[in-house]
Formats: sequence, C-alpha cells, structure tokens
Amino acid sequence: MDAHEPDARALLSELIALDTVGGGEGAAASVASGVLEHSGLRVHMADWEPGRGQLVATTPEPADSPPLTFTGHLDTVPATARDWHSDPWRAEIDGDRLVGRGASDMKSGVAAFLVALRRHRARPHRCRGVQVVLTAGEETGAEGAAGLPADLVRTGGWLIVGEPTANRLVPAHKGALWLRLRAHGVPAHGSAPEAGRNAVVALARVAAALHDTADWPAQDGFGAVTANVGTMSGGTQVNVVPDAAELLLDLRTVPAHAAEPLRARVRAIAGPEIEVADLVNLPPVSTPPDAPVVTAVREVLRAAGLDDQPSAPARFFTDASILAERLDAAGTVVLGPGEPEQCHVVDEWCSLSRLDQAVDLYDRLLDSWCSPSPNLG
Repeated sequence: MDAHEPDARALLSELIALDTVGGGEGAAASVASGVLEHSGLRVHMADWEPGRGQLVATTPEPADSPPLTFTGHLDTVPATARDWHSDPWRAEIDGDRLVGRGASDMKSGVAAFLVALRRHRARPHRCRGVQVVLTAGEETGAEGAAGLPADLVRTGGWLIVGEPTANRLVPAHKGALWLRLRAHGVPAHGSAPEAGRNAVVALARVAAALHDTADWPAQDGFGAVTANVGTMSGGTQVNVVPDAAELLLDLRTVPAHAAEPLRARVRAIAGPEIEVADLVNLPPVSTPPDAPVVTAVREVLRAAGLDDQPSAPARFFTDASILAERLDAAGTVVLGPGEPEQCHVVDEWCSLSRLDQAVDLYDRLLDSWCSPSPNLG
C-alpha cells in the first residue's frame, strides 16, 4: 500500500495478511506507523513482549491539549485454516464482503481510522490534538493495554474504540471477570477409584452447577451477568484417579454489580474445597447519553444519514476497560465498521461498504473535534 494515497480496503488486506494470533502485532504496528508518520504524527513503539509491538502516536500540536484518542487492537483469535473456505490470512472479496481473520474484529476499524486521520490531516485546520493507541494482547484479557507505559500517552479528551458495531453508536459495554477454579484430589489406581478422590469429578459437578445457574444479577439496559465455563482440564492418564483439575470461568459483568459479590457467589457454588482465583478483572464501561462525545457521534451519524440512536451495551469487553481510566477519558464510545456477530467465527467478514462508511464517519468526527460546536466542549 502507498502510504501517500492510503486506501482502507488495501490497508485492511495488508493487515489481514499478517498473522497476529497471540503474537506478531509488531509487524502490524509497523504498517500503521508508516501511515501515521506520513500523517505528521509522532510515533512511539513499545514492545509489550518480544515481537508484540504496541503503538502510541500523537499529533505534535497542541502539545498541552487533551486529545481525541482512537484505540484498536492488532491481535486476533486463532483460525483453523481447514475449516475456512479461503485462506484466513489472505483477504478475499466476495461481493460486498471482505473475508479474512480480523476482518471485523477489528482490523477494519484500525484501517478505517488510519485512512480517515490521513485525510483529516491533509486538510488545513487548527488541530485540537489526536492520539492513536494500537495494542497487542487484547483478545487474552487486554493484557497489552494494561502493560502500556503510562508516560507514552496523553490524557483527557474523548476515547473512540473501533471495535465492531456495524457503525452503530455503542456508548457502553460489559466487563469481564475471568476466574480460575482448582480442585485437588487423591490419586489411586484406576481399577480402585474408591481408594482415591477424583478431582475431575468434583470440578465437573461445579462446572455443571455454574452452567445451570440462571439467576445471575442483572441491570436495566445491560441485561444479566453471564457465566461461561470456557475450559476444563485434569488428570494425567486414563488408569489413574486424577488428583488435580482446573476450570476457567468467564463472567461478563455489569456496572451495578461489583466483582467481589460475583466472586463470592462463585465460591459459594463451588464449595470450600475448590480454590477460586482471579485471572482477569476488567470493569464495564458506561458513558452517559448526554455526554459530549455521544452528542458528537450522534450528530456525525445524522449528517451521514444513519441511525443516531445509541445501541444497547456491547456484550464484549474492549481495551477501554483499561484505557478509559488510564487516559482519564472525558467519555468513551464504541464505533466500528465490523459486524458484531462476525467476531471469532469461521469465514469472518467485514462489509466493504461499511468500511468506506466508517472512513467517512471517523473523518467527520475528527472535523467535529477540531472545530467543536459550542455545546460539545
């Protein structure tokens, strides 16, 4: 792709061609860096882990003003190539759909914003400040965002998350509390199970109880807390009573119900013999409907002839769970061209028309930021 004439479709295809499953984000960050440097931003690269590069880029002017920050993650979930109808790491065009791993979640959002920012920067204007934060390790619990050096980022201003919303305004999302449950048993010969204590059976009963629990707390607008038994393992071989087992539980949380009561609920279901420990604790994000950033996005959507009504909170979490507080953001919205139902699926795709639409929306939003209406601040 020619960084002098960026094209969102070409940039998205280039990003998809980079396998960033649990690593390799540095190569994608380098591609983004080329576009951002040509747009006149100062780019700082920071490896979270070897090869897992993250990027923070800011406009040089004004240095003392809170910026509008766009964030997106560069990693993707795995793809099993034999299950796909095309190569997951080679973008394929099928009508209005561009197919490839990360097409919706969320390399399309990154590509659209980079192109919009390039266009915005090419027009003479008085800049209020823009910042781009591209992260690694979001899919495994926003680990990259949590490890981002604090001195790299500028604080304040709006936070725009380019996660997939089909270009609808989403001003809130659930949080995540991931728990590790461990059971300990007593080993014995497989032919004499009564001589031991089976840790897998003990934890399997807990897994079933958690799965069958239907009365998790709820909050109007957000719905109920959800619980998913994601993985379970234990035992060493078939003829040995297993003396250890482990289960990973994914709770999706809502603002009105804190992590500690939910953790206590899991402990009560599991019983005193089961160890329960945190893996990830990411808070929900919720921006009031009258916040200036919500008003600005609604105006941009209306100007583009699109539905401007805020959508229900997203079920998924984003890096905003970390960055909203880290950046002291004046408000957060999720707005991206990807299709929410395409996250983590086989033959993942993004609508090309929505991709182009997102470039226009981000471009308009950048203009509104740099030339704010009196009521937006």
